[in-house]
Parts: sequence; C-alpha cells; structure tokens
Amino acid sequence: YAALILGVDIRVILCLFASSLYSLDIQAALYELCWHVIQGNFKLDLSASVLCDMMDLRDDMPSILADVFSILDIETSSLEEKNKRDHYTQLVGACLFFVPDAILKERLDPETLESLGLIKQAHQFNQKIVKIKTKLFYKQQKFNLLREENEGYAKLITELGQDLSGNITSHIVLESIKSLIGCFNLDPNRVLDIILEVYECRSDQDEFFLPLIKSYMCEPLTLCHILGFKFKFNQEPNEETPTSLYHIAAALLHHNLIELEDIYVHLMPLDASIVEEHKREITEAKQIARKLTMVVVPSEKTEDKEREKEEEKNDKAPDNQKLGLLEALLRIGDWHHAQSIMDQMPSFYATSHKAIALALCQLLHLTVEPLYRRSGVPKGAKGCLLRPLKNKRAPRPAESFEDLRRDVFSMLCYLGPHLSHDPILFAKIVRLGKGFMKEDTLLSCFLSIADQVLLPSLSLMECNACMSEELWGLFKLFPYQHRYRLYGQWKNETYTSHPLLVKVKAQTVDRAKYIMKRLTKENVKPSGRQIGKLSHSNPTILFDYILSQIQWYDNLIGPVVDSLKYLTSLNYDVMAYCIIEALANPEKEKMKHDDTTISSWLQSLASLCGAVFRKYPIELAGLLQYVTNTLKAGKSFDLLILKEVVQKMAGIEITDEMTSEQMEAMTGGEQLKAEGGYFGQIRNTKKSSQRLKDALLDHDLALPLCLLMAQQRNGVVFLEGGEKHLKLVGKLYDQCHDTLVQFGGFLASNLSTEDYIKRVPSIDILCNQFHTPHDAAFFLSRPMYGHQILSKYDELKKAEKSNRQQQKVHKYVAACELVMSPVHEAVVSLHPPRVWDDLRPQFYATFWSLTMYDLAVPHNAYDREVKKLQLQVQVIEENPDVPMNKKKKEKERCTALQEKLQEEEKKQLEHVQRVLHRLKLEKDNWLLAKSTKNETITKFLQLCLFPRCIFSAIDAVYCARFVELVHQQKTPNFCTLLCYDRVFSDIIYTVASCTENESRRYGRFLCCMLETVTRWHSDRAVYEKECGNYPGFLTIFRATGFDGGNKADQLDYENFRHVVHKWHYKLTKASVHCLETGEYTHIRNILIVLTKILPCYPKVLNLGQALECRVHKICLEEKEKRPDLYALAMGYSGQLKGRKAHMVPENEFHHKEQPVRSATPVSQQNGPGTTAKPATNASKTEEGVSEDADRAKDKSQGAAKPANKANSTAAKVTTSNGNGAPNRYIKERDDKEKSGKEKKEKKEKTPGSTLETKGESRREKQRDERGAGGKEERAPREGKEKTPKADRDKQKAEEKSNKEDNKAKTGNGEPKEPSRERDTGAKESKSKEKGGDRSAMSGSLKSPVPRLESAESERDHKRRKLETHSSPSHSSSVKVSMA
Repeated sequence: YAALILGVDIRVILCLFASSLYSLDIQAALYELCWHVIQGNFKLDLSASVLCDMMDLRDDMPSILADVFSILDIETSSLEEKNKRDHYTQLVGACLFFVPDAILKERLDPETLESLGLIKQAHQFNQKIVKIKTKLFYKQQKFNLLREENEGYAKLITELGQDLSGNITSHIVLESIKSLIGCFNLDPNRVLDIILEVYECRSDQDEFFLPLIKSYMCEPLTLCHILGFKFKFNQEPNEETPTSLYHIAAALLHHNLIELEDIYVHLMPLDASIVEEHKREITEAKQIARKLTMVVVPSEKTEDKEREKEEEKNDKAPDNQKLGLLEALLRIGDWHHAQSIMDQMPSFYATSHKAIALALCQLLHLTVEPLYRRSGVPKGAKGCLLRPLKNKRAPRPAESFEDLRRDVFSMLCYLGPHLSHDPILFAKIVRLGKGFMKEDTLLSCFLSIADQVLLPSLSLMECNACMSEELWGLFKLFPYQHRYRLYGQWKNETYTSHPLLVKVKAQTVDRAKYIMKRLTKENVKPSGRQIGKLSHSNPTILFDYILSQIQWYDNLIGPVVDSLKYLTSLNYDVMAYCIIEALANPEKEKMKHDDTTISSWLQSLASLCGAVFRKYPIELAGLLQYVTNTLKAGKSFDLLILKEVVQKMAGIEITDEMTSEQMEAMTGGEQLKAEGGYFGQIRNTKKSSQRLKDALLDHDLALPLCLLMAQQRNGVVFLEGGEKHLKLVGKLYDQCHDTLVQFGGFLASNLSTEDYIKRVPSIDILCNQFHTPHDAAFFLSRPMYGHQILSKYDELKKAEKSNRQQQKVHKYVAACELVMSPVHEAVVSLHPPRVWDDLRPQFYATFWSLTMYDLAVPHNAYDREVKKLQLQVQVIEENPDVPMNKKKKEKERCTALQEKLQEEEKKQLEHVQRVLHRLKLEKDNWLLAKSTKNETITKFLQLCLFPRCIFSAIDAVYCARFVELVHQQKTPNFCTLLCYDRVFSDIIYTVASCTENESRRYGRFLCCMLETVTRWHSDRAVYEKECGNYPGFLTIFRATGFDGGNKADQLDYENFRHVVHKWHYKLTKASVHCLETGEYTHIRNILIVLTKILPCYPKVLNLGQALECRVHKICLEEKEKRPDLYALAMGYSGQLKGRKAHMVPENEFHHKEQPVRSATPVSQQNGPGTTAKPATNASKTEEGVSEDADRAKDKSQGAAKPANKANSTAAKVTTSNGNGAPNRYIKERDDKEKSGKEKKEKKEKTPGSTLETKGESRREKQRDERGAGGKEERAPREGKEKTPKADRDKQKAEEKSNKEDNKAKTGNGEPKEPSRERDTGAKESKSKEKGGDRSAMSGSLKSPVPRLESAESERDHKRRKLETHSSPSHSSSVKVSMA
C-alpha cells in the first residue's frame, strides 16, 4: 500500500522485504507475499521476479514455496471469488520456470495441476497414484521363495554352529555364507535372521558373531527391524523374553551396529505405562503407611494380611523388555546406553528392581576395584580379587579420587537407596570416603553421595550394625554441621522420595509403637535389644517417636536411657541431632498456658539430655552450640538443658535447699564437696566431665557461654521479660543465674590453670568491654586469682627452699601482692573515684577474690565424712555375703578416700592460716577515714555485701563470715555495730526486689548474721571476749559536758541486748509489712526469708505471736487464690509453732526496767523493749553522722502529718509490747505535742533560718521540757549509782500515784490504749525530729547504747514514708497480735 500511494517502485520494497527473510519465518513471509498478489495488492510480474530472486537464498526454497502454494490451493479453491482463484493460477504459472514440476505434482491438487497444464487429465492422474501406492505398500514381493531349498538353510546352520575353537574366523564363515546364498538362492534377510538365532543360542561367542554381523549387514535399520520382530514375538501374554535376546541386543548396541532410538520403540511397555506404574506404587505405599497409623480392629488386621498374601501370589510382574535390555547393557559394561534408558524412566524406578541394582553394583565393583585396593582396604583385610571386564569399551577403572568424578558418582546417584542390595559395595564406598577425607578433596561430592545413596541405603538394610559403624567411621571425619544437615535431610526428605522408603518409615513407626508400649523398668534389656535392632537402619524415625513419647510421659526417661546401650556410634550421633531438632521445634510453646512456668516437655527433654549425654559417648558440640545460639538470640529457656547436662555429667549440683551439713561441706575442698556437699552421691563423673570439658575447649564455647549467661541475666528482665508474668521472669532469671554459677564452678574445677587463665580476660576487660556485671565478672576471675597465687607461691618456694613456717607465710603474702597488684589497679575503673574515698581498691578486690575455702576449715565436716567411710568399712567387714575380692576393693576405696580427705583438710588448714596472716597485714589499709563511718558502711553494703550475698548460697555464708572476720581483725574505721544495724533494718526493699532463689540466699545470709549476733547475745563472757575491746563496738559521740572534747566508750553487754531486741523488732515490722501488702512477690519472698532465719528468729515470744497471727491470716486468704503462697505459709506456720518452745518473754531476752520519768519519748524510737537508757545513748554516733541526720530531719519536717500518722502506727506496736510511758504522763505528752506543733509552724514560717538556729530552738525546747528534772532522765544504772535515797523514795511515791491514776481513769471508762497510742506517737515524732540535737544534750549521760538510726536519717525518712502508706489493718493487726 505504501508503494501504491507514494509511487515507490514495489520491486525495491519487495527486495527489502526479501532481505529480512533470514530473521523472519520464511513460510509466513512467502505466504503474505503470495496472498497480497492473490488479493491484487501487488503486481504479478514484479512479485514473480522477486520470488525468482529469492530462490537463490536457500537450497530448499522451491520446496518451501511449493508448500505455500499447496496451502493457498486449498484456501482459494473454497473461495467464491473466481478472480482470486485466477490470480493464484497466474502466480503459480509465472513461477513454473524456477519451481520444479515434480515438486508441484507432489503438493498440488490434480485439478490445479490440470489447469496449469502440468498433467493432461486429473482423473487419469488419480488412478495412476492409486496403482503406485498399492504396488509400494500393499503388494507382497516374493523373492525367489519357490527356488529356495532347505538344504541351503541346513548347511547355513551347520556352518554357524561348528566348533569355533580352531582357526575359524568370521571372515572364513562369511565367505561360506555368501557361497550358500548364491548356490541355494537363499534370502539374505532370512540368512541374517538365522545368524541372529544362532548367535542367541551361542551368546558367549561375541568375538565371532559381532564381526560376522558387522561384515554381513549392509543396512542397520534392517537389523533393527529383525530384532524388533523378535521382541514383538515375545510380547505375547504367556511369552517371556529370553535373556540371550537381551544380550545380543545389548552387544549390538554397545558396538554401534544398531541405534538405541531405533530398537527402543520396539520394546514394551510404553514409557507412559511405566510412569503410571510408578505413581501407582507411591500411592499404594502411602496407603499402606496410612493403614499402619490407623487404629484397626484385630479381626480386620488378619483379613488385611490374608488379602495381601493372596495379592502377592496372584500378582506376577509383567515382562518389562526395557528393563531386561538395561540389565544386559549393565552386565556387559555399556554404561552410556544404560544411562540413556534410565533417563527415560522415573527416578530410581529401574534400580528398584533387584536384578538391575545388582548389575549396576557389579559394574561399580569393577570400576572402583583398583582405587579400593590402593586406598580403601583396611589393614589386615584381604578380600577377593575381581576379574575386570574383557570389554574395552566399559568404563575405565578408577585409579585416583579424581577418576571417581568421571563415572562412579553418577552410577551411585542412579543406584540411590538400592545400594542396600550390596552391603560389600556399601562398605567399599564408605572406606573410599574415609581414604578421601585423608587427602581432603571432593568434599561436596561425597556429601552428596552420603545424602542420596548411603543413608537411604542404610534405611533399606535389615538391621546391619556393622554397616552403621562403618558409616560412622566416615561421618565422624565431617564437622557436626555437615553431619546434622545430612541427618535432617535423611529424616525429613529422604523417606518421601521412594515407595519403599515410605513403607519402611511406616513400618518403623509401627514397630516403635509396639516396643514403647511394652517398655518398663523390668524389661529394659529385651526392649533395648529390639530398639537397637530397629535403630541400626532407621534411627531418625525411631528417635523422633521416642522423643515425642518422652515429651508426654517423663517417667519413660529412665527406662529409655537404660535401653539405649545397644545403639551404634552413628545412632548416638543421630540421637543428639534429634534432641536438638525437638528442642528447636518452632511449633511448640516453651511456656505453659498459664505463662508462669516452663513447659513440661522442655523439662523432660532437658532431663533426658543430662542422662543420655552422661551415660553414652555422644558428641556435645551441637547441643552446646545450640544453647549458645539461643542465648545470642536473647532467649534463656534452653539454659535448662545446659544446667541438666552440667549437673549430670560433672556432678555439680546447684540448689539453695542445702542442709547445714552440706553447706559446711561445700566450704571445703573438691573431695569433701563430692562426698558431703551434694544430695546425690556423685560417682564416676571423671570421663563424662572430661568429655564436656573437651567439647567446650575444642569449639571455644567456655567463655562465650559464661559471658552470654552473665549478660542474659539482665536481658531476662529488661529484654526478654516484656509482657511475661513476673513469676516466670523470676524463674528465668534464677535459672540463668544458677546455670552461670554451676557452669562457672565446672570450669573452675575442671580446667587446668593454663586453660583457665588463657581464656578468661582481666576483670576490667570483662566489665568494661564485655559489659559483664561485676559480681559475675569476679565469680569468673576468682579461680584464676587462686591459681595464679598458688603458682607464684610455688615458684617462690622453689626459688628459695626453706621449711620455716614464717618464711612460707611471707612468701605467700609476696605472691599475693604480685598477683593482686594489677587487679587493684584494674578495679579502680569499675566505679567512680568518690567510691575509693572510703574503700581502698585492695579491700574491694580482697572481698571479691576470697571464698569460704580461704576463711575457715570445716573440721566437723571432714570428721563426719571420715567417720562415714570408717563405718562403711566396718559394715563391709561384718557382711558375710560380700565376696572377699569385692570386700578388698571396697575397703581400699574407702581407705583411699579417708586419706584424701585427711590430706585435703591438712592442706586447707595451712592455706587458711596463710590467708588469715595476709589479711592481718592488709587490714590497716582497707578503709580510709576520709568520710563518715556511715558512708563507709553504705558503700561496703552497696558494692560488696549485698551483691555477693545473693549470688549463691555459699557466698551468702561467706558474706556473713567476712563481716565477722573484719570485726575480729579489729579493722580500723569499720563499725561492726553500724554494719549489723544497717543489715537488719529496713529489709523491705531488699526482700521485695529479690527473686525466689535470691530470697533463699538472702535469708541464709541474714541467718548467718543472726547466728553471730545470737552467740554474742546469749553469753556475757562470749560478748566480752569477742566484742568487749574491739573497735567495731566503739561508740563515738559529741560531749558538751566533759572537758569540751570527744569521748570514746565501748557498748556494754546489757545495752547490746537492747540493740539486738531492737533488730528483732525491726525484722518483725518489716515482715508484717511485706505480709500485709498483698503482693505475690513480697509475700513469697518474706516467707522464704523467715523460713531461712527460723533457727535464730523470732526469739521473743510476743514478736513470734505477731508473726504467727499474720501468717495464719495469709493461710486463710491464699488457700484458694494462690496455692503456692498457701503452701509456703502453712510450712512456715508449722515450723514456727514447733519453735515456740524456744522463745522467751521479752524481759528474759533483754533487761527491762521501768522508766523513771515520763520524758522518754525518745526511747520508744528504738522499738519494743527499749528504755530510757538506750534513748539517751542513741545519739552516740560520730559528729558527721549526727549532722547529716539533723539535715535529713529538717528536710522531713514538711511531711508532719504523714510522719505523725506513721509514728502513731509505730507507737501502737511499741505500746502493745508494754513499753509505753505510764498513764500519769499522758497529759504531759499532750502538752509537749502541742508545743512541738507550734514550733514546727514557726519553723515553716522562717525557711531561711540556718541549721544553727534550728539547733538552738530544739535545745531550748528540750530545756523547757526537762527543766530541773534533767538529772532524772539518766539511765537506771546511773540513777542507782548517783540518786540520793530521798530522791529514790520520791520516785517510788510517784510510781504509786501513777498506778492509782491509771485505775481511776480506767474506772471512769476513759479509753486508755488509744490515748497512749496518740501521745506516744506524737512524742516519737518529736524525738525523731530532734534526734541530732538531743545527742548534744545527752552527752553528759553515761549509758553507752548508741542510737544508730540517727546516723541514717535519710533512710528513716524513706521508711516513714513507706509506713505512712501502710493500711489501717496493718497497724491494728500488729497491735492485736503483739498485745
């Protein structure tokens, strides 16, 4: 159209169009061109000339154009427009001179040919075609059949069947055959058929017949047709193709006399039928597997079995000629054609037939034989030699590992799981793999073979334990990551790839169910043998089912562990993988539905891990790496596994529920710990702990696990906690912490000095670089310091040999200085500089680096264990049933243990003496006097005592003993009294912030502290000996009446008893508060603490009654709501009732005397049972502390009402204990309360007043209150010494009148108790506000009991705030319970 419109020469456009034919579809282009000519769009002559020019482009162009004309002939013949038909005829006529007539006669209709003039008549032409086709396709040519003679065929058979052992060659026989054909006019094709028949009968004469056929045959297709006819003949229903026919077909294929494509089409069945059969087998296998998992009635089971037997009898496999030819090809070594046939079939379909699998195995034997003889035969093994194939075209034997890549690996991949038919070849391949691993090449190839061939083949073998061990010899050379990947694919993918494997999996699960249903403790041995047999072939399926049962029924753990002793090494490794996979199952929740406890399935698997890994030699690297990875991911649930593994394998138990004997044993050496420190007797852990240590060191997991656990403790709360229940968060925190302590203890006791020092960095790197909490960092570093000190001590002893004890001690001190000096410098960076104004780094490092082993020798524990062993020896001697050799062994063992314990005790005694001498030399430089003693004690508690006392049970004991040791060493600037006071006062916050296990440790710490205090409290002689002249019990106060200077005095025994009573009261007050809160954590923790301190508290009867009343209320309230709290409360209540006999009245616990005057509100601040004497001495703290207290009191005056309310609550407690002021002084207290309020209002109006003016106002107030009666406020002891007789008589008269007034008020119906409570509360409030000033006024008093609360006014202020918010029921219940 463009040419017509624009007038462009169409010839140019057509030429351009023709030039693009190479890139377009030629037929389509020619069709378009011709169609435009028929339509009349193009000129005929120009188009014909273009087509003529195009004939030179390709050789087959005339044929293509003829095809186009043929299509257009059909299309135009059906058109109604005659002009288009005429255009077509004209176009074809114009092309006759370059398109041959013969081609057109083949393609066009006779009518068209007639119109073109190529034929005369179409009718005659059609008749001629019919005759030719009949002659070609339907007329049989009888080639000289009438002239053939039977004699010729007889002679031919004789010629071919003669003895070929002589000099008869195929060439000679061929000449004879030609003569016979010519002489007897034999049909050449029939002669060829007879040659093949004879060859089939003499199939062993390949060397003769193959050259004969090759020389005789002229057309390969003819030979193929004859063979095809033979195969077709044997495809009848009752016929079976002979093996010899397969052999000659394979031989002809192998020598390229025929083509596989030509003969393949003559073979049956069709490929589609083979695919359908394969799919049917998979479906049937799945149905069988489904039936095995279904619950079936026994009668139905028997019917199904009978039906299956009948089907097996009736079902005869049809003759598969393709598989027969494949087998023959493999027998003669034609791998190339065999591979081509197998490619046409589904995977592993061909090798699933045993004959083919064995043929391929035989070919593999021959291929790997030379390499196996060189690199695979184990020492001492001979084996049988194989004869190589005579066929030179067979795969070349492998001489090196690289040659395996050529054919062997592909053969194995086609063989797949059916290598199970030849265990010998299986062993050869595995041994070649072991040899290959020594040369370290082709790793990926052997991994693929293991995945696709070896493991599936093992699944199909019948419980071959030898093959399993042989395969482990190869697998153990792989890293566990490669092995676990293979096991994962074996378990999750392999069993779905083949019908046989599907059946085997179902049968294994069915058998496993049968065994597990009958497994008990009594039949462990026979059941274990059955499990062993089943595990040799299919361990992944078996263990998967066993683990699923254990997750449901934890009572199976013991029998299952005992029954696994018949497993192979490979099975143990698979067991480890299956456990890890079960632990990492994302579909399982690791928390129970209540979100407060860890799921039972995880606990069961953790217990199984500990038992299995301890008892059997299973590699631990995978499990340890799994735990490490979960910690990296911020998850701590799986630490339960590590805890169980360390406990079972190393015998290190972590529990806070230890008896006192066990705790004492834990302070000794390793042998004493093993004998008396654990609940279970730890035996035979040497090998298992060595395996655990090797796994940690080989994979560098020791330090990473410690650091991750130390960091995860806080991660549990702040990162992992999230929306989890507080109870669960506490359990996870405890689990993480306990596992850290347990794991660190294992490393310290099992790693050598060099290994430990090489892996644990210095303390500053641990804390600053790895962000390890300080308590955990010192816990990890502590064994290192001990190792280094002992090593350096041994070096110094060797350098200068001396037996004098004094010199040894000096060397030990020198060794400590050399080792600890860098530590002293390193710890400076852990805290701000102001910390070191009170504590020296040396003291800080000493506290954190020592243990109970360094402080005391548990002689009783050593004696106890030695006596146990002696008793064992005696029992053995007296038992007549024990054989003599066993008696001898047991006696030797017990005697050896006794000697070890005695030697260990002696060694520890020497060590403790050296340590104590070192501490005695260091103590003078521990604490500086730059700030107040209060600040020093605060930092000691904050940075040392509290963090460590909740770290472990043994650390809790250590902290208490260390405080006692610092006191006994007479350490300068250490106030023992203040330290104990701070520990026992206000335990509410500490208790509330603890987890469950930390509460147990904190309770143990308080119990040990109370034990010391109770020992001092119980006997004046003990107190005078251990505290009398010690600086820790020194009280320092400001003296205004004596020479204007400072006066120091010691706290006497009776006043110490008053202070102890105050501490007991403080503990009661805090306990009642926690029980009143209603908070789960508060109640649980305080009940745990109270249970722990029960041996030492409560000792006073009324305090015990108060606790008993409140705990009874908890029992009633929590019975239905929170059963765990109910159980704790009931347990404590029962124990408390049992201790009631040991409680004493208050007046027996400390000396109570009636106060001389009513002006004793200060005394009530010291708690129940205190008198005027401790009130006057309560200010005997150092000046700086008093000033701080004054400042804190001034700040707290703004909250007068809440404070008064809280103080009134405290007053209720004190008055109910019988320690309030007499009733005759109620009026005086009311007046004082009013005057106190007026002074407070005056202070609030003048906020700019200085501390001095405030102090003066308070002094004036005191003078107004006391007046001339100041002398009567002295302690009773001083009153007895200095009060005249007249004054004493006056006091008695006043007391008498006081009693009469009380009776009168009671008789008038006035409410005595509430009035007393209000007045007492007001006076106590005033006394608290004036604590600092009163200390200055009471300097002239002689009684030396210090009022320790005034030194910590800020903490008192916080406590008052807390008490202000306590519920009314709190105060009332305390009052009632203590009345």
